[in-house]
Amino acid sequence: MKITALVENTSVPGLPVEHGLSLYIETTRHTILFDSGQGTLFAENAERLGKDLAKVDLMVLSHGHYDHGGGLKTFLELNDHAPIYMSRYAFESHWNGTEKYIGLDTTLEPNDRFVFTDGTLVLDDELTLFGPTGRERVADLDTGGLLVKEAGQFLPEDFRHEHYLLITEGEKRVLISGCSHQGIRNIVEWFRPDVLIGGFHYMKQPLDDALVAKAKALDACDTTYYTCHCTGADQFAFIRPHMSRAHYLSCGETIEI
Repeated sequence: MKITALVENTSVPGLPVEHGLSLYIETTRHTILFDSGQGTLFAENAERLGKDLAKVDLMVLSHGHYDHGGGLKTFLELNDHAPIYMSRYAFESHWNGTEKYIGLDTTLEPNDRFVFTDGTLVLDDELTLFGPTGRERVADLDTGGLLVKEAGQFLPEDFRHEHYLLITEGEKRVLISGCSHQGIRNIVEWFRPDVLIGGFHYMKQPLDDALVAKAKALDACDTTYYTCHCTGADQFAFIRPHMSRAHYLSCGETIEI
C-alpha cells in the first residue's frame, strides 16, 4: 500500500502546510482519504501531487476536530460518491478551553453520505474501523484542557468521537490514527499493529525524562511508527534516539508498506 500526506504541519520543499492532517491511502482494493485538514489545502496539495480525489471510494474521519474535518465540505463537492465514515459522536460540540470551538461545521448535517459508527465496523476483509469505547487503558487519559459541551455545560473530553482504521494486506496489519487522543500507548496495546501511522499528541509535553519513558514504552512494542502532526517536531527529535523504528511523515511524502 501507499500512503501520501496531503496535509501535515511540516513539508517537503515547495508544498504549503497547515496544522492538520490528511492522508491519501492506496491499497490493493481501495483508494481512501483519511481526514481532510482544516479546509481546501488537502485538495490543492492533492492536485500538486497528482492524487485524484475523484478516485477516492471512501473517506474516514478520525475524530470531530476542525483540523481533521475542516475539509469535509470541499471533499463533498469534489467527490460525489464516496461514503464518509465517522463516529456517531463526531458532531458533538468540541472545545479547546471555553473560548475556542474546535469542532466540525454542523451545517453539513444531515448528509446521506455520512456513515456514523460506534464500536467495531468491518467494511471488508481489508478494512475495519474500531472505536475506543469499553477498552481498558494501560495509560491515563490526558485531556490537555479539551472539553465537550453538553446541555450548556463544559465537561472534560473522553474522546469517544475518535476511531481508527485497520488495514490488513496479507500478514501486514497497518493502523491509521489521527491524533491518538485516547493515548498512543493505549492504542498500541489495544491493536498491536505491525505499522502505526498517526500523531502521538506529544506536542505540548515537556522534553523530559517522562517523555523518554513514554518513547521507550512504545519502542518495546514490536511496531514500526510513522508519526506526524500533533506529535510535535521538537518532541519527535527528542524521542527519536529512544525509538528504533520511528519515522516522521511530512506533507508531500509517500511511504510504501
